[in-house]
Amino acid sequence: MVDVGEKDVTRRQATAEGLVLMAAETLEMIRAGAAKKGDVISVARIAGIMGAKRTHELIPLCHPLPIEKIVVEIELEPALPGVRVTASARVSGKTGIEMEALTAVSVACLTIYDMAKAVDREMTITGIRLLEKSGGRSGHWTAS
Repeated sequence: MVDVGEKDVTRRQATAEGLVLMAAETLEMIRAGAAKKGDVISVARIAGIMGAKRTHELIPLCHPLPIEKIVVEIELEPALPGVRVTASARVSGKTGIEMEALTAVSVACLTIYDMAKAVDREMTITGIRLLEKSGGRSGHWTAS
């Protein structure tokens, strides 16, 4: 692990996103709450939050962080068709929280796939990326 002992504690935030592309009928099933496994949106949101909290157990060499806030937003986008997942995380600490935001998005997307795969095996998880981060030595950064 990287030695962060000499770094200053700063407020750090990160936002990430990802997409699950699917058939229009699958998106409608999710919107209607008709998936056999239950409420896809609610379960995926909770899964994303849980994933963020366990990032240090899943990604080697990540520091365990006392997450202050994690928000997972899930939007249905008929134009894709698909689902956009966005996660924002915040911590006051000595290292960044980007991996927690990215893990939240990844786990939420995987949960959506799992809950809908019985009706649509051609779904695609794509576009997982960091949108913005702030805090720490490198300051503020926004994706272009």
